[in-house]
Amino acid sequence: MLSLKKLLISSFFTAASCVVSISSVAEELGYPEKEELTFGFIKLTDMAPIAIAYENGYFEDEGLYVTIEAQANWKVLLDGVVDGRLDGAHMLAGQPIAATIGYGTQANIITPFSMDLNGNGITVSNQVWEKMKVNMPKQADGRVQLPVKADYLKPVVEEIRASGKPFNMGMVFPVSTHNYELRYWLAAGGLHPGFYAPHKGDTSGQLDADVFLSVTPPPQMPATLEAGTIQGYCVGEPWNQQAVFKGIGVPIITDYEIWKNNPEKVFGITEEFAEKYPNTTVRIVRALIRAAKWLDENDNANRPAAVKILSQSNYVGADYEVIANSMTGTFEYEKGDVRSVPDFNVFFRYNATYPYYSDAIWYLTQMRRWGQISEDKPDAWYKETAAKVYRPDIYKTAALSLIAEDLASPSEFPDFVKETGFKPPQTEFIDNITYDGSQPNAYLESLVIGLKQGQKL
Repeated sequence: MLSLKKLLISSFFTAASCVVSISSVAEELGYPEKEELTFGFIKLTDMAPIAIAYENGYFEDEGLYVTIEAQANWKVLLDGVVDGRLDGAHMLAGQPIAATIGYGTQANIITPFSMDLNGNGITVSNQVWEKMKVNMPKQADGRVQLPVKADYLKPVVEEIRASGKPFNMGMVFPVSTHNYELRYWLAAGGLHPGFYAPHKGDTSGQLDADVFLSVTPPPQMPATLEAGTIQGYCVGEPWNQQAVFKGIGVPIITDYEIWKNNPEKVFGITEEFAEKYPNTTVRIVRALIRAAKWLDENDNANRPAAVKILSQSNYVGADYEVIANSMTGTFEYEKGDVRSVPDFNVFFRYNATYPYYSDAIWYLTQMRRWGQISEDKPDAWYKETAAKVYRPDIYKTAALSLIAEDLASPSEFPDFVKETGFKPPQTEFIDNITYDGSQPNAYLESLVIGLKQGQKL
Protein backbone atom coordinates (compact mmCIF):
# COMPACT_ATOMS: atom_id res chain seq x y z
CA MET A 1 0.00 0.00 0.00
CA LEU A 2 1.33 3.47 -0.96
CA SER A 3 2.13 5.88 1.83
CA LEU A 4 0.23 9.16 2.00
CA LYS A 5 3.41 10.97 0.91
CA LYS A 6 3.85 8.71 -2.12
CA LEU A 7 0.16 9.08 -3.00
CA LEU A 8 0.44 12.85 -2.87
CA ILE A 9 3.60 12.78 -5.02
CA SER A 10 1.94 10.36 -7.48
CA SER A 11 -1.19 12.53 -7.65
CA PHE A 12 0.93 15.62 -8.21
CA PHE A 13 2.79 14.10 -11.15
CA THR A 14 -0.42 12.65 -12.62
CA ALA A 15 -2.11 16.05 -12.45
CA ALA A 16 1.02 17.72 -13.81
CA SER A 17 1.20 15.33 -16.74
CA CYS A 18 -2.46 16.05 -17.53
CA VAL A 19 -1.76 19.78 -17.48
CA VAL A 20 1.27 19.27 -19.74
CA SER A 21 -0.79 17.05 -22.07
CA ILE A 22 -3.68 19.52 -22.28
CA SER A 23 -1.24 22.40 -22.66
CA SER A 24 0.65 20.69 -25.49
CA VAL A 25 -2.60 19.98 -27.33
CA ALA A 26 -3.61 23.62 -26.89
CA GLU A 27 -0.23 24.78 -28.16
CA GLU A 28 -0.40 22.42 -31.13
CA LEU A 29 -3.85 23.69 -32.08
CA GLY A 30 -3.03 27.22 -31.06
CA TYR A 31 -5.00 29.23 -28.56
CA PRO A 32 -8.02 31.05 -30.01
CA GLU A 33 -7.10 34.52 -31.24
CA LYS A 34 -10.69 35.67 -30.71
CA GLU A 35 -12.59 34.19 -27.78
CA GLU A 36 -15.88 36.10 -27.74
CA LEU A 37 -18.00 35.30 -30.77
CA THR A 38 -21.52 35.92 -32.05
CA PHE A 39 -23.20 33.43 -34.40
CA GLY A 40 -26.45 33.91 -36.33
CA PHE A 41 -29.11 31.40 -37.30
CA ILE A 42 -32.61 31.09 -38.75
CA LYS A 43 -35.29 29.30 -36.72
CA LEU A 44 -35.00 25.89 -38.34
CA THR A 45 -34.19 22.52 -36.81
CA ASP A 46 -31.02 22.18 -38.88
CA MET A 47 -29.35 24.91 -36.84
CA ALA A 48 -29.04 22.18 -34.20
CA PRO A 49 -25.24 21.74 -34.32
CA ILE A 50 -24.77 25.35 -33.17
CA ALA A 51 -27.30 24.99 -30.34
CA ILE A 52 -25.83 21.67 -29.19
CA ALA A 53 -22.23 22.92 -29.34
CA TYR A 54 -23.36 25.73 -27.04
CA GLU A 55 -25.60 23.75 -24.69
CA ASN A 56 -23.19 20.80 -24.32
CA GLY A 57 -20.25 23.08 -23.61
CA TYR A 58 -18.25 22.18 -26.71
CA PHE A 59 -17.57 25.82 -27.55
CA GLU A 60 -16.34 26.48 -24.02
CA ASP A 61 -14.10 23.41 -24.25
CA GLU A 62 -12.36 25.25 -27.07
CA GLY A 63 -12.01 28.46 -25.07
CA LEU A 64 -14.78 30.11 -27.07
CA TYR A 65 -17.52 32.19 -25.48
CA VAL A 66 -20.37 32.28 -27.92
CA THR A 67 -23.56 34.31 -28.19
CA ILE A 68 -26.22 32.89 -30.52
CA GLU A 69 -28.74 35.24 -32.15
CA ALA A 70 -31.77 34.43 -34.31
CA GLN A 71 -31.96 36.50 -37.52
CA ALA A 72 -35.03 37.86 -39.30
CA ASN A 73 -34.21 36.35 -42.70
CA TRP A 74 -31.36 34.98 -44.80
CA LYS A 75 -30.40 38.37 -46.27
CA VAL A 76 -30.08 39.97 -42.83
CA LEU A 77 -28.04 36.98 -41.69
CA LEU A 78 -25.66 37.15 -44.66
CA ASP A 79 -25.25 40.92 -44.30
CA GLY A 80 -24.40 40.40 -40.62
CA VAL A 81 -21.54 38.07 -41.47
CA VAL A 82 -20.27 40.32 -44.26
CA ASP A 83 -20.25 43.50 -42.15
CA GLY A 84 -18.78 41.74 -39.09
CA ARG A 85 -21.80 42.06 -36.81
CA LEU A 86 -21.81 38.25 -36.82
CA ASP A 87 -18.62 36.18 -36.68
CA GLY A 88 -20.28 33.25 -38.44
CA ALA A 89 -23.67 31.77 -39.18
CA HIS A 90 -25.90 28.85 -40.09
CA MET A 91 -26.22 29.46 -43.85
CA LEU A 92 -27.95 28.12 -46.89
CA ALA A 93 -25.43 26.02 -48.82
CA GLY A 94 -25.82 28.32 -51.81
CA GLN A 95 -25.12 31.55 -49.92
CA PRO A 96 -21.29 31.40 -49.66
CA ILE A 97 -21.12 30.25 -53.29
CA ALA A 98 -23.42 33.00 -54.60
CA ALA A 99 -21.59 35.67 -52.60
CA THR A 100 -18.21 34.51 -53.93
CA ILE A 101 -19.36 34.74 -57.58
CA GLY A 102 -21.12 38.03 -56.88
CA TYR A 103 -24.74 36.96 -57.33
CA GLY A 104 -26.70 39.27 -55.04
CA THR A 105 -24.08 40.18 -52.44
CA GLN A 106 -20.38 40.25 -53.37
CA ALA A 107 -18.24 38.87 -50.54
CA ASN A 108 -15.62 36.19 -49.96
CA ILE A 109 -17.51 33.74 -47.76
CA ILE A 110 -16.11 30.27 -47.07
CA THR A 111 -17.38 27.16 -45.34
CA PRO A 112 -15.18 24.68 -43.48
CA PHE A 113 -18.18 22.70 -42.18
CA SER A 114 -21.33 21.27 -43.74
CA MET A 115 -24.12 21.29 -41.17
CA ASP A 116 -26.45 18.52 -42.34
CA LEU A 117 -28.01 16.39 -45.04
CA ASN A 118 -31.69 16.42 -46.06
CA GLY A 119 -34.23 18.15 -43.80
CA ASN A 120 -36.59 19.88 -46.25
CA GLY A 121 -40.01 19.10 -47.63
CA ILE A 122 -42.57 20.34 -50.13
CA THR A 123 -46.06 21.11 -48.85
CA VAL A 124 -49.21 21.95 -50.82
CA SER A 125 -52.57 23.29 -49.73
CA ASN A 126 -55.37 20.88 -48.85
CA GLN A 127 -57.29 21.93 -51.97
CA VAL A 128 -54.36 21.20 -54.27
CA TRP A 129 -53.69 17.88 -52.55
CA GLU A 130 -57.27 16.70 -52.99
CA LYS A 131 -56.97 17.29 -56.74
CA MET A 132 -53.53 15.70 -56.97
CA LYS A 133 -54.28 12.44 -55.21
CA VAL A 134 -57.28 11.45 -57.36
CA ASN A 135 -55.09 9.84 -60.00
CA MET A 136 -52.17 8.82 -57.80
CA PRO A 137 -51.24 5.15 -57.26
CA LYS A 138 -52.09 3.72 -53.85
CA GLN A 139 -50.49 1.10 -51.66
CA ALA A 140 -52.33 -2.01 -50.51
CA ASP A 141 -53.24 -0.20 -47.27
CA GLY A 142 -54.87 2.65 -49.21
CA ARG A 143 -52.16 5.19 -48.53
CA VAL A 144 -50.58 7.12 -51.38
CA GLN A 145 -47.54 5.49 -52.94
CA LEU A 146 -44.35 7.47 -52.36
CA PRO A 147 -42.48 9.37 -53.66
CA VAL A 148 -45.01 11.87 -54.99
CA LYS A 149 -43.80 13.20 -58.33
CA ALA A 150 -44.63 16.59 -59.79
CA ASP A 151 -46.29 14.74 -62.69
CA TYR A 152 -49.39 14.64 -60.46
CA LEU A 153 -49.21 18.37 -59.79
CA LYS A 154 -49.00 19.25 -63.49
CA PRO A 155 -52.74 18.85 -64.35
CA VAL A 156 -53.67 20.88 -61.26
CA VAL A 157 -51.33 23.69 -62.33
CA GLU A 158 -52.74 23.57 -65.86
CA GLU A 159 -56.33 23.73 -64.55
CA ILE A 160 -55.61 26.75 -62.34
CA ARG A 161 -53.70 28.57 -65.07
CA ALA A 162 -56.51 27.88 -67.57
CA SER A 163 -58.85 29.73 -65.21
CA GLY A 164 -56.64 32.81 -65.56
CA LYS A 165 -54.91 32.53 -62.18
CA PRO A 166 -51.21 31.99 -61.51
CA PHE A 167 -49.95 28.99 -59.56
CA ASN A 168 -47.74 30.39 -56.80
CA MET A 169 -45.31 28.57 -54.54
CA GLY A 170 -42.96 29.79 -51.83
CA MET A 171 -39.27 29.10 -51.23
CA VAL A 172 -36.99 30.74 -48.73
CA PHE A 173 -34.29 32.53 -50.77
CA PRO A 174 -33.13 32.76 -54.41
CA VAL A 175 -29.91 30.79 -53.71
CA SER A 176 -31.44 28.40 -51.19
CA THR A 177 -31.39 24.63 -51.39
CA HIS A 178 -35.18 24.90 -51.21
CA ASN A 179 -35.34 26.95 -54.42
CA TYR A 180 -33.16 24.49 -56.33
CA GLU A 181 -34.88 21.39 -54.90
CA LEU A 182 -38.34 22.75 -55.67
CA ARG A 183 -37.22 23.67 -59.18
CA TYR A 184 -35.63 20.25 -59.65
CA TRP A 185 -38.80 18.46 -58.56
CA LEU A 186 -41.07 20.62 -60.73
CA ALA A 187 -38.85 20.25 -63.81
CA ALA A 188 -38.65 16.48 -63.32
CA GLY A 189 -42.46 16.49 -63.67
CA GLY A 190 -42.48 18.66 -66.79
CA LEU A 191 -43.29 21.97 -65.06
CA HIS A 192 -41.10 24.96 -65.87
CA PRO A 193 -40.17 26.92 -62.69
CA GLY A 194 -38.86 29.97 -64.60
CA PHE A 195 -35.54 31.58 -65.46
CA TYR A 196 -33.47 34.39 -63.95
CA ALA A 197 -31.85 37.00 -66.21
CA PRO A 198 -29.62 39.16 -63.99
CA HIS A 199 -27.80 40.60 -67.02
CA LYS A 200 -31.16 42.10 -68.02
CA GLY A 201 -31.96 43.24 -64.48
CA ASP A 202 -34.56 40.48 -63.99
CA THR A 203 -33.97 38.57 -60.76
CA SER A 204 -37.56 37.42 -60.30
CA GLY A 205 -36.79 33.90 -61.50
CA GLN A 206 -40.20 33.82 -63.19
CA LEU A 207 -39.37 34.16 -66.91
CA ASP A 208 -41.24 31.49 -68.95
CA ALA A 209 -42.58 29.97 -65.72
CA ASP A 210 -45.47 27.53 -65.37
CA VAL A 211 -45.16 27.83 -61.60
CA PHE A 212 -44.26 31.18 -60.03
CA LEU A 213 -41.81 30.91 -57.15
CA SER A 214 -41.32 33.72 -54.65
CA VAL A 215 -39.43 34.26 -51.40
CA THR A 216 -41.22 33.68 -48.10
CA PRO A 217 -39.36 33.54 -44.74
CA PRO A 218 -39.58 30.01 -43.25
CA PRO A 219 -41.66 30.77 -40.12
CA GLN A 220 -44.21 32.63 -42.30
CA MET A 221 -44.80 29.76 -44.73
CA PRO A 222 -47.82 28.17 -43.01
CA ALA A 223 -49.63 31.50 -42.53
CA THR A 224 -48.97 32.51 -46.14
CA LEU A 225 -50.35 29.17 -47.34
CA GLU A 226 -53.40 29.52 -45.10
CA ALA A 227 -54.05 33.01 -46.49
CA GLY A 228 -54.09 31.59 -50.03
CA THR A 229 -51.23 33.78 -51.25
CA ILE A 230 -49.32 30.64 -52.23
CA GLN A 231 -50.57 27.15 -53.09
CA GLY A 232 -47.53 25.36 -51.78
CA TYR A 233 -43.96 25.79 -50.57
CA CYS A 234 -40.57 24.19 -50.01
CA VAL A 235 -39.06 24.76 -46.57
CA GLY A 236 -37.09 23.14 -43.78
CA GLU A 237 -38.55 21.82 -40.57
CA PRO A 238 -40.56 22.36 -38.50
CA TRP A 239 -42.62 24.36 -41.01
CA ASN A 240 -43.88 21.42 -43.10
CA GLN A 241 -45.03 19.56 -40.01
CA GLN A 242 -46.59 22.76 -38.73
CA ALA A 243 -48.95 22.69 -41.74
CA VAL A 244 -50.07 19.19 -40.73
CA PHE A 245 -50.63 20.18 -37.10
CA LYS A 246 -52.62 23.25 -38.16
CA GLY A 247 -54.60 21.23 -40.70
CA ILE A 248 -53.89 23.69 -43.52
CA GLY A 249 -51.68 21.67 -45.86
CA VAL A 250 -50.07 18.36 -46.74
CA PRO A 251 -46.31 17.70 -46.98
CA ILE A 252 -46.08 15.55 -50.09
CA ILE A 253 -42.36 14.84 -50.53
CA THR A 254 -39.10 15.24 -48.63
CA ASP A 255 -35.85 16.36 -50.22
CA TYR A 256 -34.45 12.94 -49.25
CA GLU A 257 -36.80 11.59 -51.94
CA ILE A 258 -35.77 14.25 -54.46
CA TRP A 259 -32.01 13.78 -53.96
CA LYS A 260 -31.03 11.18 -51.38
CA ASN A 261 -28.64 12.60 -48.75
CA ASN A 262 -28.36 16.02 -50.30
CA PRO A 263 -26.27 18.70 -48.56
CA GLU A 264 -28.44 21.33 -46.87
CA LYS A 265 -26.90 24.02 -44.63
CA VAL A 266 -23.32 25.07 -44.01
CA PHE A 267 -21.50 27.12 -41.40
CA GLY A 268 -20.33 30.29 -43.12
CA ILE A 269 -17.57 32.74 -42.19
CA THR A 270 -15.69 35.36 -44.16
CA GLU A 271 -12.37 34.39 -45.72
CA GLU A 272 -10.90 37.36 -43.83
CA PHE A 273 -12.08 35.88 -40.49
CA ALA A 274 -10.45 32.52 -41.26
CA GLU A 275 -7.17 34.19 -42.21
CA LYS A 276 -7.13 36.57 -39.24
CA TYR A 277 -8.23 33.97 -36.69
CA PRO A 278 -7.05 30.55 -37.96
CA ASN A 279 -6.91 28.90 -34.53
CA THR A 280 -10.35 30.19 -33.62
CA THR A 281 -11.70 28.87 -36.92
CA VAL A 282 -10.36 25.35 -36.34
CA ARG A 283 -11.72 25.36 -32.80
CA ILE A 284 -15.19 26.40 -34.02
CA VAL A 285 -15.16 23.45 -36.44
CA ARG A 286 -14.01 21.08 -33.68
CA ALA A 287 -16.97 22.10 -31.49
CA LEU A 288 -19.43 21.75 -34.38
CA ILE A 289 -18.11 18.30 -35.33
CA ARG A 290 -18.58 17.12 -31.75
CA ALA A 291 -22.14 18.50 -31.73
CA ALA A 292 -23.03 16.81 -35.02
CA LYS A 293 -21.59 13.54 -33.76
CA TRP A 294 -23.67 13.78 -30.57
CA LEU A 295 -26.83 14.42 -32.60
CA ASP A 296 -26.46 11.21 -34.61
CA GLU A 297 -24.76 8.81 -32.22
CA ASN A 298 -26.39 5.61 -30.97
CA ASP A 299 -29.01 5.64 -33.72
CA ASN A 300 -30.26 9.13 -32.89
CA ALA A 301 -30.65 8.33 -29.20
CA ASN A 302 -29.98 11.96 -28.27
CA ARG A 303 -32.62 13.41 -30.56
CA PRO A 304 -35.39 13.75 -27.92
CA ALA A 305 -32.98 15.77 -25.77
CA ALA A 306 -32.05 17.84 -28.83
CA VAL A 307 -35.72 18.48 -29.63
CA LYS A 308 -36.29 19.73 -26.08
CA ILE A 309 -33.43 22.22 -26.55
CA LEU A 310 -34.60 23.33 -30.01
CA SER A 311 -38.17 23.90 -28.82
CA GLN A 312 -36.92 26.71 -26.56
CA SER A 313 -38.00 30.16 -27.75
CA ASN A 314 -34.39 31.31 -28.11
CA TYR A 315 -33.79 28.58 -30.72
CA VAL A 316 -36.55 27.30 -33.03
CA GLY A 317 -39.42 28.00 -30.66
CA ALA A 318 -41.93 25.51 -32.09
CA ASP A 319 -43.81 22.94 -30.00
CA TYR A 320 -41.86 19.86 -28.96
CA GLU A 321 -44.30 17.56 -30.82
CA VAL A 322 -43.95 19.51 -34.08
CA ILE A 323 -40.13 19.38 -34.04
CA ALA A 324 -40.06 15.76 -32.87
CA ASN A 325 -42.26 14.70 -35.78
CA SER A 326 -39.29 14.85 -38.14
CA MET A 327 -36.23 15.01 -35.86
CA THR A 328 -36.81 11.64 -34.22
CA GLY A 329 -36.92 9.51 -37.36
CA THR A 330 -40.48 9.87 -38.65
CA PHE A 331 -42.26 12.22 -41.04
CA GLU A 332 -45.99 12.89 -41.26
CA TYR A 333 -47.35 13.38 -44.75
CA GLU A 334 -51.15 13.55 -44.94
CA LYS A 335 -52.70 13.87 -41.47
CA GLY A 336 -52.22 10.54 -39.71
CA ASP A 337 -49.92 9.16 -42.41
CA VAL A 338 -46.75 8.88 -40.32
CA ARG A 339 -43.90 7.02 -41.97
CA SER A 340 -40.42 6.04 -40.88
CA VAL A 341 -37.77 8.33 -42.36
CA PRO A 342 -34.72 7.77 -40.12
CA ASP A 343 -32.48 9.86 -42.37
CA PHE A 344 -34.77 12.86 -42.73
CA ASN A 345 -32.24 14.80 -40.63
CA VAL A 346 -28.63 13.65 -40.83
CA PHE A 347 -25.99 15.64 -38.99
CA PHE A 348 -22.89 13.42 -38.93
CA ARG A 349 -23.16 9.98 -40.52
CA TYR A 350 -22.38 9.53 -44.23
CA ASN A 351 -19.62 12.16 -43.82
CA ALA A 352 -22.37 14.79 -43.61
CA THR A 353 -20.09 17.41 -42.08
CA TYR A 354 -17.32 17.22 -44.71
CA PRO A 355 -17.36 20.14 -47.20
CA TYR A 356 -17.24 18.32 -50.55
CA TYR A 357 -16.31 20.29 -53.67
CA SER A 358 -18.86 18.24 -55.62
CA ASP A 359 -21.65 19.56 -53.37
CA ALA A 360 -20.64 23.14 -54.17
CA ILE A 361 -20.49 22.33 -57.89
CA TRP A 362 -24.05 20.96 -57.87
CA TYR A 363 -25.30 24.32 -56.59
CA LEU A 364 -23.30 26.10 -59.27
CA THR A 365 -24.87 23.89 -61.97
CA GLN A 366 -28.33 24.81 -60.73
CA MET A 367 -27.43 28.51 -60.76
CA ARG A 368 -26.37 28.11 -64.38
CA ARG A 369 -29.38 25.91 -65.23
CA TRP A 370 -31.86 28.59 -64.17
CA GLY A 371 -29.93 31.63 -65.42
CA GLN A 372 -28.47 33.04 -62.21
CA ILE A 373 -25.14 32.44 -63.98
CA SER A 374 -25.90 34.10 -67.31
CA GLU A 375 -23.22 32.56 -69.52
CA ASP A 376 -21.41 29.27 -70.04
CA LYS A 377 -18.49 28.42 -67.81
CA PRO A 378 -15.84 25.75 -68.45
CA ASP A 379 -15.63 22.73 -66.13
CA ALA A 380 -12.42 24.14 -64.64
CA TRP A 381 -14.26 27.28 -63.50
CA TYR A 382 -16.74 25.21 -61.51
CA LYS A 383 -13.94 23.34 -59.78
CA GLU A 384 -11.89 26.48 -59.05
CA THR A 385 -14.93 28.29 -57.63
CA ALA A 386 -15.83 25.33 -55.40
CA ALA A 387 -12.27 25.26 -54.03
CA LYS A 388 -12.46 28.96 -53.14
CA VAL A 389 -15.57 28.43 -51.02
CA TYR A 390 -15.45 24.92 -49.57
CA ARG A 391 -12.46 24.40 -47.26
CA PRO A 392 -11.81 20.73 -46.47
CA ASP A 393 -8.27 21.69 -45.41
CA ILE A 394 -9.62 23.46 -42.32
CA TYR A 395 -12.03 20.61 -41.64
CA LYS A 396 -9.20 18.07 -41.90
CA THR A 397 -7.10 19.95 -39.31
CA ALA A 398 -10.04 19.99 -36.89
CA ALA A 399 -10.93 16.34 -37.44
CA LEU A 400 -7.35 15.06 -37.05
CA SER A 401 -6.95 16.97 -33.79
CA LEU A 402 -10.14 15.38 -32.43
CA ILE A 403 -8.84 11.94 -33.44
CA ALA A 404 -5.53 12.68 -31.70
CA GLU A 405 -7.41 13.43 -28.47
CA ASP A 406 -9.63 10.32 -28.76
CA LEU A 407 -12.70 12.52 -29.12
CA ALA A 408 -13.44 10.85 -32.45
CA SER A 409 -12.18 7.87 -34.43
CA PRO A 410 -10.65 7.79 -37.94
CA SER A 411 -13.51 5.58 -39.18
CA GLU A 412 -15.96 8.44 -38.61
CA PHE A 413 -14.31 10.61 -41.26
CA PRO A 414 -13.29 10.33 -44.89
CA ASP A 415 -9.88 8.81 -45.60
CA PHE A 416 -8.00 12.09 -45.66
CA VAL A 417 -5.03 10.55 -47.51
CA LYS A 418 -7.18 9.47 -50.46
CA GLU A 419 -10.01 12.02 -50.30
CA THR A 420 -10.33 14.21 -53.43
CA GLY A 421 -13.33 16.27 -52.37
CA PHE A 422 -15.50 14.67 -55.04
CA LYS A 423 -18.17 12.11 -54.22
CA PRO A 424 -18.62 9.19 -56.63
CA PRO A 425 -21.31 9.84 -59.29
CA GLN A 426 -24.68 10.11 -57.52
CA THR A 427 -27.66 8.30 -58.98
CA GLU A 428 -30.41 8.67 -56.42
CA PHE A 429 -32.36 11.60 -57.85
CA ILE A 430 -36.11 11.54 -58.45
CA ASP A 431 -35.58 11.74 -62.23
CA ASN A 432 -32.89 9.00 -62.21
CA ILE A 433 -30.33 11.33 -63.81
CA THR A 434 -26.76 10.76 -62.61
CA TYR A 435 -24.78 13.68 -61.20
CA ASP A 436 -20.99 13.60 -61.57
CA GLY A 437 -19.42 16.67 -59.96
CA SER A 438 -16.29 16.31 -62.07
CA GLN A 439 -18.30 16.90 -65.27
CA PRO A 440 -20.67 19.82 -64.59
CA ASN A 441 -21.34 20.77 -68.22
CA ALA A 442 -22.13 17.21 -69.26
CA TYR A 443 -24.54 17.06 -66.32
CA LEU A 444 -26.27 20.27 -67.40
CA GLU A 445 -26.72 18.87 -70.91
CA SER A 446 -28.45 15.79 -69.46
CA LEU A 447 -31.24 17.85 -67.81
CA VAL A 448 -34.31 18.25 -70.03
CA ILE A 449 -35.51 21.64 -68.75
CA GLY A 450 -32.97 24.40 -68.22
CA LEU A 451 -30.25 26.37 -70.02
CA LYS A 452 -27.78 24.43 -72.16
CA GLN A 453 -24.33 25.30 -73.48
CA GLY A 454 -24.42 28.29 -75.78
CA GLN A 455 -27.78 29.51 -74.44
CA LYS A 456 -28.27 32.94 -72.89
CA LEU A 457 -31.59 34.60 -72.17
